[in-house]
Amino acid sequence: MTYYFAATLDMSFDDAVFRVTQALKDEGFGVLTEIDVAATLKKKINVDFRPYRILGACNPGFAHKALMAEDKIGTMLPCNVIVQQLPNGLVEVAAVDPIASMSAVANPSLGEIAASVRSKLKAVINSLGGSGAVETGANA
Repeated sequence: MTYYFAATLDMSFDDAVFRVTQALKDEGFGVLTEIDVAATLKKKINVDFRPYRILGACNPGFAHKALMAEDKIGTMLPCNVIVQQLPNGLVEVAAVDPIASMSAVANPSLGEIAASVRSKLKAVINSLGGSGAVETGANA
């Protein structure tokens, strides 16, 4: 089973972060957390790292349904979306596949919720118009 889907964009890193944030909003997600991995690694262990941002995206309606179905599902929320600079100058955007992550939980009522969230996250990736839109990641 794959655990993410991704697209590659030909734009600046900052423009990609902005476009992803807007596309998430258009699909009903808010960005609850934003982790600048490069800045954190530089500050904590003095290592240089490529531009890499983790966006913690949440759709409140689906989060509520998931929490009502499974009280510990918060350990898997929010849905992470990454934006990273590639060596060739392009930018990759990848989103977690909620079906893959929620399959670890033995609660069949989460399946429909995960499928709905998956559909919305795929729509986000597709809306960015990059190459390889919705290519799927390696097996977990």
